[in-house]
Amino acid sequence: MVKRYTAILIALIVTLVAVFCSRDRKRFFSSEGVVWTTEYHITYEADRDLDDSIQFILGNMDMSVSPYNKASLISALNENTMTRVDGYIKRLILASTVINRESSGAFDPTVMPLVNAWGFGYKSGSMPTRAQLDSILAFVGMDKLALHGDTLVKQDKRLMLDFSSIAKGLACDEIGRMLARNGAVNWLVEIGGEVTASGTNSRGTAWQVSVDMPSNDNVDSHESSFVLSLDSGAVATSGNYRKWRVEGGNKLSHIIDPRTGDSRAGTLQSVTVIASDCMTADAWATACMVMGENEVKRMMEHRQDLGVMTIAADTTSGALIVWSNAPFADKITAQ
Repeated sequence: MVKRYTAILIALIVTLVAVFCSRDRKRFFSSEGVVWTTEYHITYEADRDLDDSIQFILGNMDMSVSPYNKASLISALNENTMTRVDGYIKRLILASTVINRESSGAFDPTVMPLVNAWGFGYKSGSMPTRAQLDSILAFVGMDKLALHGDTLVKQDKRLMLDFSSIAKGLACDEIGRMLARNGAVNWLVEIGGEVTASGTNSRGTAWQVSVDMPSNDNVDSHESSFVLSLDSGAVATSGNYRKWRVEGGNKLSHIIDPRTGDSRAGTLQSVTVIASDCMTADAWATACMVMGENEVKRMMEHRQDLGVMTIAADTTSGALIVWSNAPFADKITAQ
């Protein structure tokens, strides 16, 4: 009897040791798919597959902040059938308020009605007149909303929110935080070109993040302009070389200036921003595209908390001109 119990005890110990040892053996996993009409690619080192948690975050954020999901909370807020916000939207509003102020209004998630008017949103539009734009500007602006606890208060019921230029960054950050909570140290999360990274890749070196060269042929080309070396922090790119159209002989860009209502299809082709978190990088990349080449240089040349690179077209030759501040240049790796 004693021998039998001893054998059972030994077998139990062996099983427990095997279980714990297997949990300690980490390997790299990957998760890929489509969310918010864009692709995502996630690579992480962990002791188990965490795809269920990734899908949980993406699903929750879709139900919260996607204006293209009619059942989402943001849709209800825009339609004035709801006033209470959740944690995601509250964080996005608070972050947007700060970046709106620092960018002198160039970043503004209340731009949604203008985006729709130009035909780049979820409602049809084409070439709005100056009078139409001015009438819409009357209810565009972060100063026309307020948060009272978890309640959103609008000065004008026509005000609408669009977090498309910051929400993908928050999603990257949320997934990164989930990976960290589950013991992951090494990961790269990319959603629609917005990236957050930590640690090293499977080769034990810093993650290599390629920045696309702008292309004016309006196709999904991915010629690399630079490769960034990233072992922490985040990078995001915004550009007007993919989503544009020609109407009445004019090139129209999906980059809309919330201060004037105009479509920004100038010489600035793309802006890439490096920041400590992806939500910040995402929002500033859009803000810089709105500001334009000269304003970006003046604001970002001596800023140390953000790495910024612009790619602009020369007005005479059409050649691409690259500019970056020092924090960005420090992250460029030799190719």
